[in-house]
Amino acid sequence: MKQAFKTVRRNRGAAGVDKISIDIFEANLQENLDALMRDLKTGRFRPKPLRRVHIPKGPRSKKTRPLGIPVVRDRVAQEILRRLLNPIFEPLFHDASKGFRPGRNCHQALEMAIEIHRLGYRYVLDADIMGFFDHLPHSVIMKAVARHVADGKVLDLIQRFLTAGVMEDGVFKPTTGGTPQGGVASPLLANIVLNHLDWQLDGAGYRFVRYADDFVVLCRTHQEAQEAHEFVQRVLEEDLELQLSPEKTHITTYGKGYEFLGFKLSSRSCRMRAKSEQKFKDKIRSLTVRKHNLDAKAVEKLNQVIRGTANYFATSFATVRWRFQKLDSWIRMRLRCMKRKRKNYNDNRKLRARYFRVKLGVLTLEEFCVGTGTHGNAHRVIPRNGATLTGVAR
Repeated sequence: MKQAFKTVRRNRGAAGVDKISIDIFEANLQENLDALMRDLKTGRFRPKPLRRVHIPKGPRSKKTRPLGIPVVRDRVAQEILRRLLNPIFEPLFHDASKGFRPGRNCHQALEMAIEIHRLGYRYVLDADIMGFFDHLPHSVIMKAVARHVADGKVLDLIQRFLTAGVMEDGVFKPTTGGTPQGGVASPLLANIVLNHLDWQLDGAGYRFVRYADDFVVLCRTHQEAQEAHEFVQRVLEEDLELQLSPEKTHITTYGKGYEFLGFKLSSRSCRMRAKSEQKFKDKIRSLTVRKHNLDAKAVEKLNQVIRGTANYFATSFATVRWRFQKLDSWIRMRLRCMKRKRKNYNDNRKLRARYFRVKLGVLTLEEFCVGTGTHGNAHRVIPRNGATLTGVAR
């Protein structure tokens, strides 16, 4: 239980409906964990409703994605549940599943897709499950878990988490389906359910890569891709009571390219997709407002965003150096405007790149890239100040 709390604290996050933050919970940690343990063992544990918040689906998008924020106590309980279930299901998962699993990440999923393309699989079924986390039936989740877990207390606990409901604008709303985005155990439950699809695809002889509910099926011919589309749709509808999104699911080729996990993959390049670049620019804009001061604190926040983006996109298979150079130039333009409180091209001579790099300590995206790999790309390196590479910008 203490290890579970450490994980929750490391992941941070806002307070739930009870307004108890992680710091407040930690102030009486032993008492809170003892009370939680008693409730879990005796079956008296009742999760509180999640606090519903809506975040934009993308940069400048009017559409939002609902997130459910559990209270800290429930987050600890979910992490305990995840730690109990993970050793049972991890050996059962397919190797092509790379999301939310120990020792696996987005880069491995992308590398696997690129490797399969090199074997001659040029056609792509770019699939999107319609409202996966919102529409996933509780009965399907419970059936998938119960195939390998017989403990009634564990199954009852999962059921209670799924039906805890949400509080939105002070109004309680029951949850009759779906698993909340933001829940600690939700990614594992998603993998448990979609593991059935993985092995069905494998049994039918298809090559695929999946990261949570985002997956692609890679084929040798257009006809095979069409057959894969029909196969996936049938498995989702008949076995999992889900559907593919007609608008977002399509068949394309490796030559034309497709978007996967924040990248635009094609036979010519592997670069940031347009939405990822726009998201990065929006973050930089919010930190480089002209009327603000360009001080050490501003530089520190700016470097965090630059480091996180470079950490994700400057990989051994990416072709990002040229685009990184353009973005670095654009960032310097923003900083000159911030420093001089104006936009004047003559300032380019007065405040050169060396000034920002050496005197102010502003990181550049390009400095995370060195050399050229087999995919015509930039390799990731530790930046000059030895800072740790953290964060993901998808």
